[in-house]
Amino acid sequence: MQKRYPRLIVNLSKIESNAKTVLKACNAAGITVAGIMKGASALPEVVKTMADSGVAQIGSSRMEQLIAAHNLGVKQPLMLVRVPMLSEAEEVVKCVDISLQSDINVLRRFNEEALKQNKIHKVFIMMDLGDLREGFWDWEEATAAAVEVETKLSGLYLLGVAVNLGCYGSIVPTPEKEQELVDLAAKVEAAIGRKLDYVSGGASTSYMRVLDGNMPKGINHLRIGEQIILAHDAPVYWGYDTPQFHRDTFRIQAEVIEVRDKPSFPVGERFVDAFGNAVQYEDRGIRRRMLIALGKCDYGAYPEELDVLPEDEGIEILGASSDHTIIDIQDAKREYHVGDIIEFGLKYSTNVYLTNSPNVHVEYVRD
Repeated sequence: MQKRYPRLIVNLSKIESNAKTVLKACNAAGITVAGIMKGASALPEVVKTMADSGVAQIGSSRMEQLIAAHNLGVKQPLMLVRVPMLSEAEEVVKCVDISLQSDINVLRRFNEEALKQNKIHKVFIMMDLGDLREGFWDWEEATAAAVEVETKLSGLYLLGVAVNLGCYGSIVPTPEKEQELVDLAAKVEAAIGRKLDYVSGGASTSYMRVLDGNMPKGINHLRIGEQIILAHDAPVYWGYDTPQFHRDTFRIQAEVIEVRDKPSFPVGERFVDAFGNAVQYEDRGIRRRMLIALGKCDYGAYPEELDVLPEDEGIEILGASSDHTIIDIQDAKREYHVGDIIEFGLKYSTNVYLTNSPNVHVEYVRD
């Protein structure tokens, strides 16, 4: 059958290698790893590869993805890593083993549902340490919630405490910030009279502490997705030399549908684009440009923001409409023709959109 484009090439061997590299380093530091699949939208072969690598849990922020993982026969406990909606209680308790929690009323509702289903549902108490996303802000309130789970909510089991850093508020997971979670865990342990199973110190951004060897003693769990499926952020954003990781795990291929010389500045009275944005353009005269059959419907809002990374030298992404990406090829090192296939590297945000698009065809490879 003839290949169809846009086409996402997923290298399972390299994802597996990344997962095992993460596990080796984390396990040496006494840290258990939950593999988070949401960055690949739970593509089935990616989920299987992550599970087979040996992660302790499989997690996602979306119930649909967790149900899909369950249907694949994943043996690891499933973890919901977005704090659940109150309306999800029945479904989460039925299908998911572990959830992150930040509201006492939701915890009470989950307890009712767990008792009704004759289950013990495991929970992490989420703590907000400054990133200002989810989590209890007040330590006393968090400790009181933990005590209530431990002593009154018999359908729940308090697995640990957790934090998220580096997502909304861009807070760096420094050793000092991670130590705050360790200190909170000690407070909770004193209040409930036992040791917690896990102190979960964050996601892939917290893996930098493992690379540096300065994760505070007491952090024994991380929820890692990006570092396994893309491994892009550590060298690009954080400046780490990580040759042990593969960054070419996902590649998007697109077909050229037009090549022509055109003005670089729109001609006529301008208003807003199809998405309501007043775009600024630079007049660079007549330039050689091409269109590819890949647009915002496939990979999100703007290529400049979502980081579609050209593999070819000397080309420049100018912008995109719903169905097209416009690329300047005036200074390209090769000639382009209609029908050519060009390839781009990806970052996390683009990968989320592309793997979630029904218009993108997926090809799995191993090498």
